[in-house]
Amino acid sequence: MASSSAGFVAGLTAAALTTVGVLAWQASANSPGDLSRPVPAAASKAPRDVRHPDALPGNSGVGQRVVYSVDDDRVWLVDEKGKVARTFRVYPGGLDPKPGPYVVSSRAGAVTATDGTRIEHVVRFAETAEGMAIGFSAAVSGALPEADTMVRTGGIRETRADGDAMWDFATVGRKVMVIR
Repeated sequence: MASSSAGFVAGLTAAALTTVGVLAWQASANSPGDLSRPVPAAASKAPRDVRHPDALPGNSGVGQRVVYSVDDDRVWLVDEKGKVARTFRVYPGGLDPKPGPYVVSSRAGAVTATDGTRIEHVVRFAETAEGMAIGFSAAVSGALPEADTMVRTGGIRETRADGDAMWDFATVGRKVMVIR
């Protein structure tokens, strides 16, 4: 009985947090001119080229930008002509940003992540309602996160080589488009 009660309470808590998050998102979507917050995006997933799964998805913005697919765990670095300069797989930390446009808000050369890992080339572009930063980074050790980690972070981990490319490309003010 205690096990089912705990599950019931956890479910109610999750539902309440989801409701508060949706209401906060709806309120923030009505704030004009603030690119640090997402705007409502289409509910459907951006169309993908099934023959070329690494191809840049349609409806992913225009101009020079970083495109991040939360469903595909993939990033595209897109140049000013709309051509993909680099694409690579990433390893999210469990707190996904909402789909929509963002800009790189800050960067750090090297810090300790919330999970205790030393990371480098931190490129931040979003923040959760609780104030946790969301951004790209690479572990100094080169280690990638384990798939079943219980630590929820806003860190979207890259390999060191991909982290170097992101660092060179995603300066403060660079557009970041998050898609499904």
